[in-house]
Amino acid sequence: MIGKAIITAAGKGSRMKYITSVLPKALLPLFISEDGKKVMRPVIDLIMGSLADVGVEKYCLVVGKHGKLLMDYLFERGVTFVFQDTPRGFGDAVLKAEDFASNSPVFIHADDGVLTGGYKEASNLFDQNKPDGVLLLREVENPQRYGIIKPKENGNFMGHKLFRIIDVQEKPEKPFSNLAISAVYIFNNKIFKELKKVERSEDKELELTNGIKEIIKEGGEVLGIQLEKERWLNVGDPESYYRALQYSYTSL
Repeated sequence: MIGKAIITAAGKGSRMKYITSVLPKALLPLFISEDGKKVMRPVIDLIMGSLADVGVEKYCLVVGKHGKLLMDYLFERGVTFVFQDTPRGFGDAVLKAEDFASNSPVFIHADDGVLTGGYKEASNLFDQNKPDGVLLLREVENPQRYGIIKPKENGNFMGHKLFRIIDVQEKPEKPFSNLAISAVYIFNNKIFKELKKVERSEDKELELTNGIKEIIKEGGEVLGIQLEKERWLNVGDPESYYRALQYSYTSL
């Protein structure tokens, strides 16, 4: 079982700049059903609930200088907080939580969305195959906006197409494929070692895909499951958030 999760919540939220100037993305609400009624819960509750359902018990949130409201909201839940003073990329945020992860495998999850499924499949795949990483993949129409994989088909797992990841790209001009990486991952501690190897200038962000690429380059194994009916409910930009609210009201 994977008992730890790192949730990155230090971004500026610039695409939702008016609301995120006063409210962190992780506290933006979505609809769920409780006792036959529709209620609204912050997306961080849905994220932590989905992870708890597959055995996660310890959480580390990477927060920035505007993280006080989120820290106050989660204060009594025993969450560990670490700080990313300056937003320097998803990979840089993950590195801030290396001590929390120690030598344990961890889920890594962005704060601006939640999957409607796939967590159990990813956890089981990692437990059974012991790769260095597991990615949850989805087909997209505009791969230039995402982290993209170069896949090698590897059969099926729990009703989903299974791939071995040959290479990755971050927001590529010429994508390998239309299979995008959802912002939910499982890694062993190799991800931290490889992220620290990446050379970067002071003004360049460190992406998590940089670390994934290094794992593959060093001969490590990264597997991916293609999601089908599962959806990524994204609260990171106005259009996506509107669609996520509509879906959550009718389906969750």
